[in-house]
Amino acid sequence: MRRVRYESTGSPLLLEEAPAPSPGPGELLVRCEAVGVTLPVVRKVTEAAEPVPLGGEIAGEVVAVGEGVTRFHAGDRVTGLCFGHGYADLALLHEAMASPVPDYASAVDAVALVRSGLVALGALAAAHPEPGETALVTAAASGVGHLAVQLARVRGAARVVGAVSAPGKAGFVRSLGADDVVPYDADSWGDPVDYALDAVGGELLTPAIAALAPGGRLVAYSSGGGTIQAYDLLVGAKSVIGFQMARIARGKPELYEHWRQELWRLFAEGALKPAVHGEFALEDAAKAHAVIESRSNLGKVVLRP
Repeated sequence: MRRVRYESTGSPLLLEEAPAPSPGPGELLVRCEAVGVTLPVVRKVTEAAEPVPLGGEIAGEVVAVGEGVTRFHAGDRVTGLCFGHGYADLALLHEAMASPVPDYASAVDAVALVRSGLVALGALAAAHPEPGETALVTAAASGVGHLAVQLARVRGAARVVGAVSAPGKAGFVRSLGADDVVPYDADSWGDPVDYALDAVGGELLTPAIAALAPGGRLVAYSSGGGTIQAYDLLVGAKSVIGFQMARIARGKPELYEHWRQELWRLFAEGALKPAVHGEFALEDAAKAHAVIESRSNLGKVVLRP
């Protein structure tokens, strides 16, 4: 089978032939039809202390199952988060991380919707939105952000503002239902909002806090770090909430599954429409990473083994 790897931090991505893996206890062997490219994985290639397997969201057909697997069988269509080599023709997926793909959805739909949608829905839930409140979403054109814009509206936001890295993304974000779109470097992000969902971190935390109305909440779910000044919170009685999807997946599996079902329901009803920026062959994985690194994507970037 083919898979993508790299030899050292920052080195080129290489397409190689490798033996097909065998599923161990509790594992599924999946023939990958689509692989979602994410910023955390791209960052691992450029920043990790040593090479790591390129994992991430995969979707495809189960071809074999390991000992103890009870929920899935060969021929089932599944999606889930792969922690091993996911940029490959065949990948291992633990049964606990797998969920079925309904007949009305494609593998590309699955990787564009499920994991990114879970993060967006979880971050939104952490903000405890009330109907009629106003929302701000940073990285509003990203794989997670473009779903968060739509979900904020579904959850009753009266006004949704999308913050983006480049003005050229404004039309796309407005097409998702955003009322206003602001570039990160704007002098003002407009009228204050009740809550903000931040996927960027770093220097963007300061203007995101400033964009909150008194009593507003910022949900931080970025791996980009950053520092917040306590005084900026005190003067407006604002708050910051950290959100991590892994904590929900491990500690609250019933809620995790409820969110997955909600995403598929909204998708089936047409209320949530995942967008795909582009589909790349395995040998073009470096080009897919370049799109993410340049922050030029409008929606999800997908590999198609």
